[in-house]
Amino acid sequence: MAKTRTAYFCSSCGAESPKWVGKCPSCGEWNTYVEEVVKKDVGGGQRAIPGIERVGVKPQLLRDVTSKEEARIDMHDGELNRVLGGGLVKGSLVLVGGEPGIGKSTLVLQTALKMRGLRILYVSGEESAQQLKMRADRLSEDAAGLDNCYILCETNLEQIFVQAQNIKPDLMIIDSIQTVFTELSDSSPGSISQVRECSVAILKYAKETGTPVLIIGHINKEGSIAGPKVLEHIVDTVLQFEGDQHYMYRILRSIKNRFGSTSELGIYEMRQSGLREVANPSELLLTENHDGLSGIAIAVAIEGVRPFLIETQSLVSSAVYGTPQRSATGFDIRRMNMLLAVLEKRAGFKLAQKDVFLNIAGGLRVNDPAMDLSVIAAVLSSSLDISIDRNICMTGEVGLSGEIRPVNRIEQRIQEAEKLGFTQMILPRMKGIDELKSTIKLVAVRKVEEAFKELFG
Repeated sequence: MAKTRTAYFCSSCGAESPKWVGKCPSCGEWNTYVEEVVKKDVGGGQRAIPGIERVGVKPQLLRDVTSKEEARIDMHDGELNRVLGGGLVKGSLVLVGGEPGIGKSTLVLQTALKMRGLRILYVSGEESAQQLKMRADRLSEDAAGLDNCYILCETNLEQIFVQAQNIKPDLMIIDSIQTVFTELSDSSPGSISQVRECSVAILKYAKETGTPVLIIGHINKEGSIAGPKVLEHIVDTVLQFEGDQHYMYRILRSIKNRFGSTSELGIYEMRQSGLREVANPSELLLTENHDGLSGIAIAVAIEGVRPFLIETQSLVSSAVYGTPQRSATGFDIRRMNMLLAVLEKRAGFKLAQKDVFLNIAGGLRVNDPAMDLSVIAAVLSSSLDISIDRNICMTGEVGLSGEIRPVNRIEQRIQEAEKLGFTQMILPRMKGIDELKSTIKLVAVRKVEEAFKELFG
């Protein structure tokens, strides 16, 4: 007979303790332990996946192991294939996380509707079958004629495995892991123990049957995936779907990927009919015409391995109140303050009594250090009220002494600027820069003063 007891679990790392403690001994976080009801199975038996006979595994020498390319499933989505590393690996467990309403379910359902040659089981614990049908009709015109996508509105994990054994899907989707519960634990769905038990069982099912599983996860108020941190350790791939709900663009990042690179990036545009892949984001992130407008500089940035040109906007005005305001959207505010200090110390521009507002167009958040040069150029352009030629783009990291430091992947940045029709590019002086062949004029600079002289004369 099962014995019921209570225990305390760390909401950060999932560590278990018989009593409450202030600081977690595993991860060092404070006030993260919560009490939950757990049920121990006295028999000590491990859950078996229905229809799967467990076979003992024997150790083997590393030299006897044969390595081969992982078989991947085409998702019929270029951006998603890129982030996954070329497609979905069979038997893998992929976690898709994001804020509520950002488009996680839309992305996964839209992908499922495109995969006509595979049998798909979509398990929904949040929406009814009628709601999913309405969404499918909105995303695909011929959704009514699909005969390969099965909908299951169920939250009991044991019943999900029974139905999966009957259907034998080629791909299983669970929306979301926080709504699924197992009878092995008496805790409520979404609790630490439930998320941990369910994710371990789903991983076991994926590996033993070779069925890839896509799991949707919620985001808590701190911005991390809800549930124990062990959830991200269990899965093979963690994808972060992010963006601002007030903007149309969405970014799909790979935080962890056992079968590919974590530097890839996918960009989508949210529309009434679903998510549209953005193959060339540079054309969408640039204003059509900003001639005569001050405070705008075009930067050649790289997110992941994709180069694209992005518009940096700045507004500098006299401080109305005693303390000047500093505000940045899509850019690190601390780095902006550092760049303003460099402008004042090294270039001699007094901004101590000025309000400075910075915005990265399109609602994107960019972390590339090569944005520094465009940030200070936009700030200075707004301060002097002098516009920058629309045919000039720039890239470069600014050091504390005012020098322009080299950046990586300079050839890709130049090719992207050429493709969009720019005629001049300001970049750091580095080895081999004179040997680069380009149709646009390359201006290599060492200090911010040289860049300002080139931009403003």
